[in-house]
This record gives sequence, structure tokens and C-alpha cells, in this order.
Amino acid sequence: MPGKILVVDDEPAIRAMVRFALKQADFHCAEAQDATEAQTCVLADLPDLILLDWMLPGLSGVDYARRLRRERLTQNIPIIMLTARVDEEDKVRALNTGADDFMTKPFSPRELIARVRAVLRRVAPMASDDIVAVGGLLLDPATHKVLADDERLTLGPTEFRLLHFFMTHAERVHSRERVLDAVWGSNTYIDERTVDVHIRRLRKALTASGYDRYIQTVRGVGYRFSGDP
Repeated sequence: MPGKILVVDDEPAIRAMVRFALKQADFHCAEAQDATEAQTCVLADLPDLILLDWMLPGLSGVDYARRLRRERLTQNIPIIMLTARVDEEDKVRALNTGADDFMTKPFSPRELIARVRAVLRRVAPMASDDIVAVGGLLLDPATHKVLADDERLTLGPTEFRLLHFFMTHAERVHSRERVLDAVWGSNTYIDERTVDVHIRRLRKALTASGYDRYIQTVRGVGYRFSGDP
């Protein structure tokens, strides 16, 4: 799992501690002391995850997280917010900006590494061959099998990838653009309405078992896959 982590914090001592912990865990590490420097690092080499301090000089970490989530290039980079704030409202605010996790200072290096690994596993499960199950649906990437209540379904390769994406990113609302990038690739120049076509095909394949109800249309936004429709 080792990847590149960008640490954004204006305190040199915090950056040094985090850098040491990440390198001990075999992660590559880049550093920035504010949002402007962080953006330069991001554009030069996209990180796999950003450790972002809440209180930064100039643009705050919260506002920078919002900016990252608005831009197509960076909207899917996982973010762990670092802060000395302890109120529940602050935690909720950080998560509402699009942060994937939240750590309160001071924190132990061991917990930091555990959180980093957990977030990386959570946001990139499609890179593994782990079996995924939601309700009575089971998908096995290694054997390319999909079972609905133990009955095997026949899916085309695109519908299989689409279902895999939805099942590994359940309960989130995804725009057509996000689905297109995740399933077809960011360098594929096809109409976003192609997503609608394949979702109709996937729903049709799931209709007999009743699991087509898991794929929900969110009007004006996109789609959500939920095991609790």
C-alpha cells in the first residue's frame, strides 16, 4: 500500500514528526507549510493522501479542503484533517468539507499510520481482489462472479466494473463525471450519458432479484448505491 503522502502544516516540529513516522512506514513524503505551497506540490505530483492542518496561515485548511473537493483533478484525493480542536461541531465541520478522517493533536505516530492506511484502503478498494458484499449481493473480483441471494448473475465487463465501483463506494452520491472517471478512466473521452445507459443495463440485470432498488437516482446530482433503500 505505500504511496505518496503530502503533509501540510505550518509547524516544522509537527511536519518532522509526521515525516519520520511516514518514512518508517515506507511512505514517500512531501511537505508544505501553507495552502499555496501545498497546491504547488499537488500540481507537480498528485499525492495519494493529504494530511492537512486545520489552522494554516492565509487560506485555512478547511477552506483549502473545500477547494480541493471542487476541482476535478483533486476531488478524489483522500484528506485527513489535523487539528487541536476537540469540539464535536468542529469535527463535523471538517468532515463536511470533504475530509475523510479527523485527528486531534496531539496524536501518536502509530495511530497516524493506522489512520492513513485505513483511509487508503477505504477509498481505493477496487484495487484489490477482496470479495465485496452489500445486503444479499456478493461480488468476487478474482473470479468475476456476482451472486444475488446465492443465484449467479450474468453481467458484461462494464456493468461488472460499475457494480464493483458502486458496492465499494456505497452510500455516497456520485456525479456522472465521477462514475465515468472511476469506471472508464479519466482519459476516456465519451459522453457522460454513457453512464446512464450502463446503469440501465445494470439495473435490468438486478431486477429479477430485486436488487435494482439499491441503485438510486439522486435528481440533479447523479447516483447512489445503498443497501438501505
